[in-house]
Amino acid sequence: QAQLVESGGGLVQPGESLTLSCAASGFSVDYYAIGWFRQAPGKEREGVSCIGSEDDSTWLADSVKGRFTISRNNVQNTVHLQMSNLKPEDTAVYYCLTVGFLTGRDIATMSVARLNGIAARQSDSWGRGTRVTVSS
Repeated sequence: QAQLVESGGGLVQPGESLTLSCAASGFSVDYYAIGWFRQAPGKEREGVSCIGSEDDSTWLADSVKGRFTISRNNVQNTVHLQMSNLKPEDTAVYYCLTVGFLTGRDIATMSVARLNGIAARQSDSWGRGTRVTVSS
């Protein structure tokens, strides 16, 4: 059974770093594009980042660009989200999800709205997520 499990969240102070992991089982993590999403308290879930299925093209939302990095480790069958210079507004539950097959062109033209729409059309269920709290 194909499954993604998120881990790595925690409580950190502003300016600190965390690396989230999205471990795949039942399929190879480089087969599908993988997206990271987050849901802050009282807000809708939103796309944060994704990595393509055709190659390792990546996309980051403007709100995290320059601070977050997404990468894929095929040996570990895991996708990582490295987060640095964390801000209180990054506080959220973070989720990963397969988002189908996305080419380099798809990634180059990605947006938060588009990634949210792609996620809404996926048949996979959301996992439990991992909570990130940024607070002094």
